[in-house]
Amino acid sequence: MLKLHVMLTELAIRNFAIIDDLHIRFGSGLNVLTGETGAGKSIIIDAIGLLLGDRASAESIRAGSELAEIEAQFTLSGDAGDLALHALLADNGLDDPDADGWLILSREVRANGRNICRVNGRATSLQLLSDLAARLIDVHGQGEHLNLLRPSTHSGLLDRYAGLVDERRALAGVVSELRTVRGQLDRMRQDARTIAQRVDILSYQADEIERADLSPGEDEDLEGERVRLGNAETLQQLAQSAYAILSEGESDAPSAIDLLGEAVDRVDKLAHIDTQFATPADEAQTVLEQLSDLAQQLQDYADGLEYNPARLAEVEDRLELIHSLKRKYGDTIAEILAYGASATAELEQLGNWEARTEELERREGSLLEEIGRLGMALSEKRAAAGETLAKSVEIELDDLRMEKARFAVSVTQSPDDDGAILPDGTRVAFSSTGLDDVECLISANPGEPLKPMAKVASGGETARLMLALKGVLAHADATPSLVFDEIDQGIGGRVGGVVGRKLWALTGQVGTAPVTSADNGDGQRIGGRHQVLCVTHLPQLAAYGDTHFAVTKRIVSVDGDERTATDVTSLSGDARIDELVLMLGAATESGRQSVTEIMAEAEQFKAGTPASQRARP
Repeated sequence: MLKLHVMLTELAIRNFAIIDDLHIRFGSGLNVLTGETGAGKSIIIDAIGLLLGDRASAESIRAGSELAEIEAQFTLSGDAGDLALHALLADNGLDDPDADGWLILSREVRANGRNICRVNGRATSLQLLSDLAARLIDVHGQGEHLNLLRPSTHSGLLDRYAGLVDERRALAGVVSELRTVRGQLDRMRQDARTIAQRVDILSYQADEIERADLSPGEDEDLEGERVRLGNAETLQQLAQSAYAILSEGESDAPSAIDLLGEAVDRVDKLAHIDTQFATPADEAQTVLEQLSDLAQQLQDYADGLEYNPARLAEVEDRLELIHSLKRKYGDTIAEILAYGASATAELEQLGNWEARTEELERREGSLLEEIGRLGMALSEKRAAAGETLAKSVEIELDDLRMEKARFAVSVTQSPDDDGAILPDGTRVAFSSTGLDDVECLISANPGEPLKPMAKVASGGETARLMLALKGVLAHADATPSLVFDEIDQGIGGRVGGVVGRKLWALTGQVGTAPVTSADNGDGQRIGGRHQVLCVTHLPQLAAYGDTHFAVTKRIVSVDGDERTATDVTSLSGDARIDELVLMLGAATESGRQSVTEIMAEAEQFKAGTPASQRARP
């Protein structure tokens, strides 16, 4: 039996509807569940639906219990990367399963209406649980978890079927770049007024600082000059008076320099007599020279001073300008100059705004043309692949007693003034998947128009349609475990055998192709790589199961009250033959012989025996 990369290995159900405590270990191939109506087969499918996010109610909890529990264990071996499980788990802070690891999904439904969902024992949201489950298992039949009925999935299925994944990925990359460019353009356009206002402000500020032509330390120099100009007369009088005392003297009194000169002369003579005064004599001479220099400085200072009201006003105005700039741009001239440099640099950047906008607009147009070119090429291939897919599905439907059904793949485009630009200049809507709205359409009966698959009314027709699509798209569908409920509704025994062969082929085991108008059944093939679970009432279908479960109900006594309970038993050998005999409704020797022949036919098919050599029941 084929070893699958991902499969549902065990399902545990506790206190759900009429199920008390049930554990089922599934095989990797075709698993069939059989049993009388009301035994609980559909309840098992409903339990799986809870993991997929179905609405749960307190009425589904087994009477006398506080909660119902559903737990599914999946094994992951080899490369399970196609399911994108690793990224989804990592994004939500959950442990990534190792190779040959496992993943356990569980949900508790409590009587008070509360739900508790877990992934590998860690509490999660119902949304995350259902997202994970949807990547692992797909229920087909009367339920609502029909991924193939969702138009949003159809383009992906068609692209994988036609081998267009690389082209789709390339187009998605261009769309992603376009979104980035448009985002930048939107921000720049939204900020246009703000940017214009900012440019005006910065231009004024930079110009004001530049026109001031400031120099570092200028304010300190001006403050000193203002003090001198404001006190010029007083300073001049003091300087001249000091000079007079030092150099000219007053009233017949000699000047200070003259008196100091006489004293220095006497000390010098003293030093000539007593050498110990040589140093003091030199020091006295130095003091005389310094005093003479001071007198000259006082003279020069006094001569340079003048009362200049015009210059004082000029200094006052300059200082007021500097103080005004300080209030706006900084506490010091250095800070004002730094602000001006920053404003100039920002202006240079904003000055490229219009050029950058024009550059982005040109890039936007180029990308829209590229999307149009890639999208049209993808559309043409999709249209051709859609026709091939439709023919293949109609052949499958013919085998399933829907010979009058018509199937089509609609590939359409919608005009959009802001859309991708086609070579002829037409503009159409687009997304990361391309230019097309892809949807599968079906007409189940003659005279009825083609309609979306989701609007197919009959549950049996829906199930068979899903089977036909799964058979054709098996290699394109990434969901590993497929569940078919009431797949045999409205079909008889002969078609039941065809359905059995098609279901078995979905497991990817080597066998013979189902008999169709396009294939006589003698060729070997490998189908999809899926684990299949099927609830059936037909022995012709059940005979193709690799693992067979009988679902039965029994009456048990609980505290003196009788209760119904569901059991599931794995069948093999004579027990399996007995079950098929009951399903056939012929508990006779000839009925048992018919079952034996049905099983032999199935085993020969699975072993690869050509159709012409197989014994038929």
